Amino acid sequence: MNILLVEDEARVADFVQRGLKAEGWSVSVAPTGELALVMIADAYFDVIVLDLMLPGISGQDVCRRLRAKKNRTPILMLSALADVEDRVAGLRMGADDYLPKPFDFDELMARIEALARRSVGFEESASAPHVLTSGALSFDTRSLEVRCGDTPINLTPKERDLVKLFLGNPRKIFSRERILSTLWGINEDPQTNVVDVYIGRLRKKLGPCGEPIETVRGAGYRYAENGPG
Repeated sequence: MNILLVEDEARVADFVQRGLKAEGWSVSVAPTGELALVMIADAYFDVIVLDLMLPGISGQDVCRRLRAKKNRTPILMLSALADVEDRVAGLRMGADDYLPKPFDFDELMARIEALARRSVGFEESASAPHVLTSGALSFDTRSLEVRCGDTPINLTPKERDLVKLFLGNPRKIFSRERILSTLWGINEDPQTNVVDVYIGRLRKKLGPCGEPIETVRGAGYRYAENGPG
């Protein structure tokens, strides 16, 4: 998982960064709102952990600007302001969750994981369609049948999970870390090539329906609805 931590207190930033890296996650740190906006424009992040009170551009303004640009990256807001009014204000400005300081590190991790899962949309809601489709590729989440056109495709459980992830989020880019944390758990070695191996195997098994699986250089993978390009 690729996380951006926006925190101007060096001690807090160092503590959180070391803790999250120890869990196998990739963590970038921005001490100001200005730098955070530049980094977000240049790279993909699975979750943004955003301090409310920053020098210069505040956490509130960073959040507002991202949402105004239709950036839907999950935001966990941190703040020493713990009143109900402050939490409500943070959520209304576009944050997905709010954690008052001081916080327990295990709770911070749990909230980040929850935001990542919610963003992926990997867990089905009662109203979600049970057949996911894109072009000729379809996946029935009840029967677990995958088809390319009229041809059934025999896949392993993890390969089916990849199909579900891609079809449930067409054209969304997933980093290798994000795929690892979603399908294999956050403790999987982030340096492993298991994701690349499974992507290659899935492309081959899906035949023409595997062609829309794009490698986005420096970012990860996505399923392009209309094929490569």
